[in-house]
Amino acid sequence: MGKKYIDSSKLIDSTKLYDSDEALSLVCQTAKAKFDETVEIHIRLGVDSRHADQQVRGAVVLPNGTGKKVRTLVFAKGDKAEAARAAGADYVGDTDFVEKIMKENWFEFDVVIASPDMMGVIGRLGRVLGPKGLMPNPKAGTVTPDVARAVTEAKAGKIEYRLDRSNIIHCPIGKASFGAEKLAENFNTLMGAVIKAKPASAKGQYIKSCVVASTMGPGVKVNSAKL
Repeated sequence: MGKKYIDSSKLIDSTKLYDSDEALSLVCQTAKAKFDETVEIHIRLGVDSRHADQQVRGAVVLPNGTGKKVRTLVFAKGDKAEAARAAGADYVGDTDFVEKIMKENWFEFDVVIASPDMMGVIGRLGRVLGPKGLMPNPKAGTVTPDVARAVTEAKAGKIEYRLDRSNIIHCPIGKASFGAEKLAENFNTLMGAVIKAKPASAKGQYIKSCVVASTMGPGVKVNSAKL
């Protein structure tokens, strides 16, 4: 363990559950790397993701964005393709980009958006994009007739949240340089969306635990009873 990490750990009581504002303030204090660290949230939910009716997935626009430049790839034709370009999409095309991804292992993008009529074209990318969490999905708003709006939202800081196999959601909520106040706004927006997405079949305690941490810093436990 590095000296900075050990010093940072001393600021945090690992047995304590912090209010979210205090937790985020500690995360900013413990982000001591030479680069602007990403702040991530890890939420363990009381659901079983193996059951289709207990999936928790969606997307939300963070009020202060993620602090990351988002590169968008749009699969669209005609007017929709033009609208996507006008909205600032980095790459717009159809079969040409399918070939590029399949043959050249090309992944110079962060978000993939598709108009519904293109799903037949990109279907075979599922095996490649799926494991990376990049496959367009109607629930996340990335399969949509309004591709231009999806591009604008992605650039503005729209993030997708979804359960992993161990029933945890991992999401970036900004950079350490944002400061605790802006991070708290993003945190509250994401938590609100996750709580709203609670499946009807979920029983017992929904939010089991919540931890926030910077890229290189220690985790800070958040009091989930107060969320």
